[in-house]
Amino acid sequence: MKKLFYCLAIICMAALHSYAQLTPFAEGVKRNALPIIYLPENVSVQFISPEPIQYVDISAKSVIGDLPLKNVLRIRLKDSVNSADVVVTIAGEKFIAQYHVIRADSITARDTRTEIAIDPADTKPLDISGIGLSQNQLKQLALNLFCKRPGKAVEKTKAFDLKASLYHLYTAGDYIFIDLGYQNKTNLAYSIEDFRFHIDDKKITKATNVQSVELHPEFALFNNPVFQRTYRNIIVLKKLTFPGNKILHIELSEKQISGRVITLNITYQDVLDADTIPL
Repeated sequence: MKKLFYCLAIICMAALHSYAQLTPFAEGVKRNALPIIYLPENVSVQFISPEPIQYVDISAKSVIGDLPLKNVLRIRLKDSVNSADVVVTIAGEKFIAQYHVIRADSITARDTRTEIAIDPADTKPLDISGIGLSQNQLKQLALNLFCKRPGKAVEKTKAFDLKASLYHLYTAGDYIFIDLGYQNKTNLAYSIEDFRFHIDDKKITKATNVQSVELHPEFALFNNPVFQRTYRNIIVLKKLTFPGNKILHIELSEKQISGRVITLNITYQDVLDADTIPL
């Protein structure tokens, strides 16, 4: 009888083992292959992302986190937690990264890293529909354009001894890169208050019929608040279309009290003539 029971047990174990071998497992990264982060009590760990963080998931409530900055994730142990063993998932604009976070003891606390730069080697590429180019990609393209000589202005205007120039327009994917330059011929420094981009009618017949559409830049290469003599910047807008009876106004305004304003006009033909940046 004992022999029969023993044989049946072996047959059941073999069947279970065979079933486990036949059961398909999802492809992906195993938990024990994830980079390990030790998290001591009363210490925060900062994850520094190369691009804005879009999504964070912490698999258990023993660890809490927040986003003090758009590219910084801060995590710490929840109060009165004796143990923690969680997976932290961080998704940027173009990547996803996962980390195995464990509560540190007196020994592993010595290996704690309080600031962790997300390494490209620890990430997987991610394509979030609608994101387009990342901020890093926009910055790199804008820097490449800025390093080029501006050349002859496509459009220009003058006001208050200021000169505004549109040096070039470029397109890349769903974006328009606007190469702008300003010259100040006065001895009064220009303190920038705001850049405004809006599409208006070329001819305004009645004030009540005016339709203005304001555009918001996706990226600006520089954020110089003041310039003395010259100023140049690369501004990025989402690709746009507008009819020939409208015009794109780029308005640079100065902080009060002086409040000098200069407006540069860009026609739709200028947009159509823009050069393409290969991606």
